[in-house]
Amino acid sequence: MNTVHDNLIKIKNEIHKIALDCDRNPNTIELIAVSKTKPVTLIAQAIDAGQLAFGENYVQEGVEKIAYFNKNMPDTPITWHFIGPLQSNKTKLVAENFDWMHTIERFKIAQRLNDQRPTDMDKLNVLIQVNISNEESKSGIAVDEVADLVKQIITLPNLRLRGLMAIPEIENDYAKQLEVFEQMTQLLESLKTDYPFLDTLSMGMSGDMKAAIVAGSTMVRIGSAIFGARQYV
Repeated sequence: MNTVHDNLIKIKNEIHKIALDCDRNPNTIELIAVSKTKPVTLIAQAIDAGQLAFGENYVQEGVEKIAYFNKNMPDTPITWHFIGPLQSNKTKLVAENFDWMHTIERFKIAQRLNDQRPTDMDKLNVLIQVNISNEESKSGIAVDEVADLVKQIITLPNLRLRGLMAIPEIENDYAKQLEVFEQMTQLLESLKTDYPFLDTLSMGMSGDMKAAIVAGSTMVRIGSAIFGARQYV
């Protein structure tokens, strides 16, 4: 049975190879270890293996883990990413604890995060979630609404807009995966004409990581391939 350490080495080697094969610098792609539902013992194993960026989907669970590591590993520079849907009544906890927020789809949520971000913390890095596959059941905003939300978010002084995030419809065909991710890249590039500071594309998971990297992803979110099968709480 592979350990978390073994799994991380395998994933990082895979990212490295995919990047080189498509003439990208592997250092421009960050691995976010999706640790939702996973115990702190496994996260600690990942940290020991050199992994320092983690993604959480559930606010309370994530906050408890952040508190644990702040207490037990205060000198370890862990970066915490919130990657799940966020309700208005939970924005304060995200604003006070996380370093990144990947799933903004409404200005109301952005406004609350801005207002609730402690002044002694760095700006909260945020991404706009795009419903690139136009799925009715999926979170995210339509492509044609992104530019207006960008204009609104950049007015908020306690947030730092970094780019876009997407969770496309599940698709096993590589060519179709690539096509969707390339649409995200094109969208970001079009935005960078007016907002050249945008630098992040959070896209790609275990089943479509290769296509995401080839298309231009700068953050891939990998969970079960690192920690094992999901355990729902």
